Amino acid sequence: MQLFKLLEGIEEKDWVENKNVVDVKISSLSHDSRLVKQGALFFCLEGSSLDGHDYAKKAVQNGAVAVITQKRLDVSIPQVIVRSTRVALAKISAKFYGNAHEHLKIIGITGTNGKTTTAHMLANILKEAGKEVGIIGTLGANYLGKEYPCSLTTPDPIELHKIFADMFLCGVEYVIMEVSAHALHYDKLAGISFTATLLTNVTQDHLDFFTTMEAYKSAKKRLFSGNDAGIVILNGDDACGRIWGKERLEDERINTGTYFYGITEPADAFALITSENLLGSSFIMNVNDEIACVRLPMTGRHNVYNALSAGTCAYLLGIDMSFVAKGLTALTSVRGRLELVAERNGAKIFVDFAHTPDGLQKSLCALKEHCKGRLICLFGCGGNRDKGKRALMGEIAGIHSDFSVLTSDNPRYEDPLDILSAIEKGFRRFSSKYVVVPERKCAIEYAIGCLHKDDVLLVAGKGGERYQEIMGIKYDFDDKDIIEETLLRQSVDV
Repeated sequence: MQLFKLLEGIEEKDWVENKNVVDVKISSLSHDSRLVKQGALFFCLEGSSLDGHDYAKKAVQNGAVAVITQKRLDVSIPQVIVRSTRVALAKISAKFYGNAHEHLKIIGITGTNGKTTTAHMLANILKEAGKEVGIIGTLGANYLGKEYPCSLTTPDPIELHKIFADMFLCGVEYVIMEVSAHALHYDKLAGISFTATLLTNVTQDHLDFFTTMEAYKSAKKRLFSGNDAGIVILNGDDACGRIWGKERLEDERINTGTYFYGITEPADAFALITSENLLGSSFIMNVNDEIACVRLPMTGRHNVYNALSAGTCAYLLGIDMSFVAKGLTALTSVRGRLELVAERNGAKIFVDFAHTPDGLQKSLCALKEHCKGRLICLFGCGGNRDKGKRALMGEIAGIHSDFSVLTSDNPRYEDPLDILSAIEKGFRRFSSKYVVVPERKCAIEYAIGCLHKDDVLLVAGKGGERYQEIMGIKYDFDDKDIIEETLLRQSVDV
């Protein structure tokens, strides 16, 4: 595609350094100079530690034929200077891949916890209604039998719009995507108009990057700004959800609907829970006085909230409540999301992605309520991430578990023992019933060996991840596989 075609509609364009851009043909896009190929358009992105402008010459050496920049560069190829290379990246990526997103009904889900579960719940409902659905998120891209790993929860624009294009060609109608705070901060979704947007909740996370909760909240809020948000569905029991919804309802410029769901506060959609146990919940869902009786095969009050969010969205998209009930009731467990993965001598083992204070507390409380024996919690915290949550998660485990095994998560470039020490400081304020086993595989083996009849083991932090990141290397590691291997080995030993 010719460069001048890609630049059409890029309002941020200030001026072009080289007048021969009309004749420049672009065969690929890149913002990583190491991956540039002959004929590429290179984008200079400013990051928290690196500046892409410093790598423009390397991109030229590798074959870039034009560059999108925020300042004049000493390079021989045409350079287009814009106010935001990130916004330009998002919009040009869309155009390069044929603006496929304009032909898809895109639903964005943001929140600290529950994005993946809500996405899969909504997908299941839409599929029950006969819709062709694609999912993009933490567990990768999944549509029409295809599965692709994604580099991030919300892929960078080049990868994202490439996926959109393939989804459109394959006949996908609805795309449900998880939207991270980082993606919103970096304008990855610029130019996309959503059919609907959902908020699960807002609690502490990513303060290593955003520094303050206000900055983190501000990033999340961007998804619900203006009319490009489409139908907005907010958790009315969440402080941010209630405030943001009120602001939208009072803004005369907004012409798309704003709706609330919840359990404790008055809302457009609510649930009356009739029974709960370790295997799931039964409840009556009411959306604008339309009723669905749901038997959800996922335990925990927080999953009722996720189901409410998904069900409300589906109803507002025109899906009959009978399909809402069928889709939620027929749901199989979502990988690594409070997933019952095994049983041993009457004890149950769950794997969960809980990696924030709020997430860990919700999962522990959900299991504790129905645990007849001891609740054992195995968890750690990621390295080079929000250090403030480590002691908090230790406190939560100390309060809500009967015994805990503290271990490594993804230590990244940190010493695992330093991370564990921070967790211990919080834990010891409330309990001394724990053991430290730094190597995660050994920790899982130890925890399983502790189980007795009616006990429940929660293996938290990594969920469906298939790797463990140590010193920049991602090693193959899957909590579920380790659990199954351990149980098999122990049964043979017996």
